[in-house]
Amino acid sequence: MDTICIESGTTADLPAIRLLLDALRLPTHDLGAPNQRFLVARDGSEIAGCVALERYGDFALLRSLAVLAPRQGHGLGSALHEKALGFARETGVANLFLLTTTAEGFFARKGCARIDRNLVPAPVQASPEFRSLCPARAVCMAQRLA
Repeated sequence: MDTICIESGTTADLPAIRLLLDALRLPTHDLGAPNQRFLVARDGSEIAGCVALERYGDFALLRSLAVLAPRQGHGLGSALHEKALGFARETGVANLFLLTTTAEGFFARKGCARIDRNLVPAPVQASPEFRSLCPARAVCMAQRLA
């Protein structure tokens, strides 16, 4: 992971992010919404991973944490998660929420706790991710940052 640089994504990165998310069967329908901030892991010109925060006031939805299959298992997902948490704290996010169908254990190890979807603040519940993009069977998790 020595050659990997994690930095803010740009609109020019959206096609590569979409390909990565599609390959991992993660939602892309609302990719590039104005309240999303992507971080990308670059290895030269290749995007090896990404993560996004969607802001809703003092709350944020962590989404689209993805790493290219050959890069998985080497700490890149953890590095992206840590960078996203740091950015969230720096920008005043008090509580972070997420939905997952495959990574509950990963997020639990990072300090997230499973919660009932009905306990999530209304603005986050109204997001496309909650309303329609993630299946109802997805596990809802939360993490207090402030």
